[in-house]
Amino acid sequence: MSDTGLSSLSPLPSTDRPEAAARLRDALLGASFTADGMLELLGASAYAALARSETVPALRATRGDTPLESLVRLFLLQQPVPRTRAAGVLPVDLCVETGWLVPVGADELAATVDVRPYGGPGGEDWFIVSDLGCAVGGAGGIGSRDQGVVLGVGGASTTLAGITVRTPVSSALDLGTGSGIQALHATRHATRVTATDVNPRALHVTALTLALSGAPAADLRQGSLFDPVRDDETYDLIVSNPPFVISPGARLTYRDGGMGGDDLCRSLVQESGARLNVGGFAQFLANWQHVEGEDWQDRLRSWVPRGCDAWIVQREVQDVTQYAELWLRDAGDHRGDPEEYQARYDAWLDEFDARKVRSVGFGWITLRRTGAAEPSVTVEEWPHPVEQPLGDAIRAHFDRLDYLRGHDDAALLEAHFKLAVEIVQEQVGLPGAEDPEHVVLRQHRGMRRATRVDTVGAGFAGVCDGTLSAGRILDAIAQLMGEDPVLLRDRTPAQIRLLVEQGFLDPA
Repeated sequence: MSDTGLSSLSPLPSTDRPEAAARLRDALLGASFTADGMLELLGASAYAALARSETVPALRATRGDTPLESLVRLFLLQQPVPRTRAAGVLPVDLCVETGWLVPVGADELAATVDVRPYGGPGGEDWFIVSDLGCAVGGAGGIGSRDQGVVLGVGGASTTLAGITVRTPVSSALDLGTGSGIQALHATRHATRVTATDVNPRALHVTALTLALSGAPAADLRQGSLFDPVRDDETYDLIVSNPPFVISPGARLTYRDGGMGGDDLCRSLVQESGARLNVGGFAQFLANWQHVEGEDWQDRLRSWVPRGCDAWIVQREVQDVTQYAELWLRDAGDHRGDPEEYQARYDAWLDEFDARKVRSVGFGWITLRRTGAAEPSVTVEEWPHPVEQPLGDAIRAHFDRLDYLRGHDDAALLEAHFKLAVEIVQEQVGLPGAEDPEHVVLRQHRGMRRATRVDTVGAGFAGVCDGTLSAGRILDAIAQLMGEDPVLLRDRTPAQIRLLVEQGFLDPA
């Protein structure tokens, strides 16, 4: 695969010499150029600053001449190092020959790409390749304004990796692969990984990321969205951190999809249903418009393809001015000509006014292809902290939907349940009052939800240990409270369903 020839970006290392990536990987690992090694060298403060694209603390921490300090300065801080020092840790001749390093000045070498150590979920030592100055993706200001720039790991990338369902599958598709982080994760549990991107430079970088991480190669295809996918191809997992930014134009390939409004995200969601095998998951990050006079939840429900369950979670909402400022800063426009900045800002607000958009939502969309006659679609707002990784919790959510679909109220009362792990009960009321105003059950794992329950619901949940059926528990509660057991059995299944759906109770 050849470089795109974009003059303002550095030529990329060759992908034609796999032994070069293997030897470079061995050298990096031998010098402890890993996530753990960097944390030990830099300290927590400087390490965290790197994730914010702040390099001064790391520069201060790498003033020595150890092999690891040299590698951090070379591949993360874009500082040339003496050739003799580099030769003490790297196969420099091979790295120069294959384009990982270039000579600068009389006797120094510089890196042509960023290489960031990244710890895999199973303790793997991986490396994410990106363009120089772009090791951290997402609204922190980028190192290049070139349209084809390839960013590294950002908050959005790690969020998507954390929410993805990680079960063994035959086939996975990463749409808009960028630096290849989602494809890299998929190689752990998918027999066949396909990665697409409209930007050929991104495909080249993905090949480098996989090779340098010691991961299997992926099937790399150029094109927009599902265009590179054959009509007869379906997948068990589809993931995408797409160019979801709602913008007036398509300046930067990694973020601006070139479609009007939120049409790119809508198209991605709607078209994915036909590409999923039954039981397969499609998981996306997305932005969506909040349009004047329209319910945003109804807007998103209209995106869900037929034959798919869906769980859509809105994590954040920004008004249009906050949104415009965020992405203008992402491109570094705030550091340029003030008049040009104001003109771009104005154009962004004109775009929103024309579409009657008042704010923009950001969140996660998970689809699962199902054979159910009546698919379940949940659209909710949850801006509160969650426990990542969430992939297992998301898979369990859909498993619970299947369970509830297969159990009517009578079957639910015959079933046995267990209180989920790390659930606590909170009672809220005036000091000294005999009874609480309300009772709250709160999760300390997964989504970390909180839900109000009545005294029956609280008592029911507290007794659920899998030994008694739901009906037997309700009969005992009715006797204690002096209530009619028949009436209690009639009105409680709805509350049980909610507690199961939200993960407070698990079928035993």
